[in-house]
Amino acid sequence: MKYWILSALILLSGCGYQPASHYAKNIVGESVSTEVVVSMEDPQNTVIIKDAVDTAVITKFRTALVPKNTAKTHLKISIGSVSFTPLRYDTDGYVITYRTTVTMSIIRTSEEKSQTYATKGMYDFEIEPNAIISDQARFEAIRQGAQKGIDAFVAQIAAQGANSK
Repeated sequence: MKYWILSALILLSGCGYQPASHYAKNIVGESVSTEVVVSMEDPQNTVIIKDAVDTAVITKFRTALVPKNTAKTHLKISIGSVSFTPLRYDTDGYVITYRTTVTMSIIRTSEEKSQTYATKGMYDFEIEPNAIISDQARFEAIRQGAQKGIDAFVAQIAAQGANSK
């Protein structure tokens, strides 16, 4: 048993595995600033998405969040749309599961170069039959959807970083 564990450790340590955050950091650098364009149609969603973006920058990119004038990379996020789609109904025909879809456009500016990314995050949640979506459930669904959209963006950046090596 010890032989197998030791063999697996040796094999994995020599494979050159790097986490996605390592490759993403190659693209965005050591410092990042963020800006979320305020949607006049739904300004509350903007605040939720701004928090999700800032959390993702710190946790996923493992970089410092700094003011725009000192950042190596600036991310400008625009909310394309937020939608709620019924997924499942109970036997009486009432919606019991919704899917939230958050679409965003992200412009990454580094060293006078800009690149635009389109990303989408989805989150499924349940409600009680014959009930409306509460504000708390709505905000949580948008936050989760935005977080998943940011995760998709991180994957795009990591793929770019892996290909640039």
